[in-house]
Amino acid sequence: MVQTTVSNSMGNKQERYDALVTVYSADLFRYALWLCRHRPMAEDLVQETFLRAWKSLHSLRDDKAAKTWLFTILRRENARQYERYSPGFVDDYDFDGVADDANEDDEQVAQLRESINMLADEYREPLTLQVIAGYSSKEIAEILDLTPGTVNTRVFRARKQLMELMSAGGQSVVQGVTG
Repeated sequence: MVQTTVSNSMGNKQERYDALVTVYSADLFRYALWLCRHRPMAEDLVQETFLRAWKSLHSLRDDKAAKTWLFTILRRENARQYERYSPGFVDDYDFDGVADDANEDDEQVAQLRESINMLADEYREPLTLQVIAGYSSKEIAEILDLTPGTVNTRVFRARKQLMELMSAGGQSVVQGVTG
C-alpha cells in the first residue's frame, strides 16, 4: 500500500515512489496499451508517466488520489506523444495481461477487442477506464476533465455502440461488458 505520510527526505520520497510503481505499474500499462494500441509505445508512456510522477511527487498531497493522478499524467503524456508520433494501424499488437482470463484463440474475445477498437476515442476511453481500470464515473471525470454526467453518457453510448457492433458480427459476448 502507498504510504500515507508525506516527507521531504529523499529516503521517504524514494520509498513512496517505489510503492507507487509497485502498486500501479500494471494498471497503467494496461490503460496505456488500450490508449495507443502499440506495446513499445505503451511501455514508453508508462515510463514517462513515472518519470513525471517522480519529478512532481511533492505535488501529490493525498496518496488516496495517487491512481487518478498517475492515470491523468499518463493520459496527458499520451496526448503529447500523439502530437509528435502517430503509428499506423498495427495488426499484430499484443494484449498480454489486458484480459487475464481471456483466451487469445477465442473468436468472441477477438471480436470484442476489434469492436472496442472501432469505437471513437471519446467513447472508448471512458469505457476502458471503467471496465479495464475499474474507475467510478467520478474518477473518470477527473482523469478526462469531464463532468460525471458526461462520463455516464459516453459510457452508455459506448456500450450501445459496442452492442451494435457485436450484434453485426453475430456475437453476444457484450453481456459481460455491458451488464
